[in-house]
Amino acid sequence: MQTLEIEYKDTFAILKLKRGKANAMNAVMINELLEVLLQFRTDDRVKGVILTGNPGLFTAGLDVVELYNYNEAQMLEFWKMFARLVRRMVSFPKPFIAAISGHSPAGGCVMALSCDYRIMAEGDFYIGLNEVPFGIVVPDTIFNLYAFVVGKQAAYKYLLEGKLLHTTEALSSGLVDELVPIDKVMEAAEKQMQKFLNLPQGVWMQSKLNFKAGLLQTLNTDNNPSFEQTVKYWWAAETRQLMKSIIQSLGKSVD
Repeated sequence: MQTLEIEYKDTFAILKLKRGKANAMNAVMINELLEVLLQFRTDDRVKGVILTGNPGLFTAGLDVVELYNYNEAQMLEFWKMFARLVRRMVSFPKPFIAAISGHSPAGGCVMALSCDYRIMAEGDFYIGLNEVPFGIVVPDTIFNLYAFVVGKQAAYKYLLEGKLLHTTEALSSGLVDELVPIDKVMEAAEKQMQKFLNLPQGVWMQSKLNFKAGLLQTLNTDNNPSFEQTVKYWWAAETRQLMKSIIQSLGKSVD
């Protein structure tokens, strides 16, 4: 694995994003996540999964430096691949917990939303979907996922504002379920995992899939027209300039 690290506990696995300081999500990471989740689904050793990142930064979201140089076909395929990852996470039948170890904007927030339970490090950290201010059209599948967790009205408002929520706002809105000191995030996640695993697993997993059936139906396509809208606006002059500014702020050169 180039971008992931797996630790097996007695009854569950800890899946750590491991791609530099920012854990920026590129095609390699997404493909590896897709493969690992497929393996975990049928691995009897793995009764549940905890997803985490680096201290202070869960993941910075999608790797805009890599995506900036994609052509239209590559960009469309990337969004379809990301959609497949969201579906695979949301439909994962076993307990899936996000141990959010710090900032979690954009794609990082999507990853957290796809889990069953979210524990976040308390402190001066932010989480949310801030794509719109950067010229990125949010697919309606992501709106549906956000709305499933925080409600339609809040999701609508937060997305159109591109709002990043402080940890305390994230807790009060229901975006995260728990705030704990940063050095206690994994301990709290493991404790919650044991609570889930102490319940009748067949009943728990079937109930989870029943409750998410409507959401999964909205996620169950690679041919969503909003992907094409996202790709279309990716090459708008305003969006390109915003992306260029972000990349330059990271100390990277842009052609």
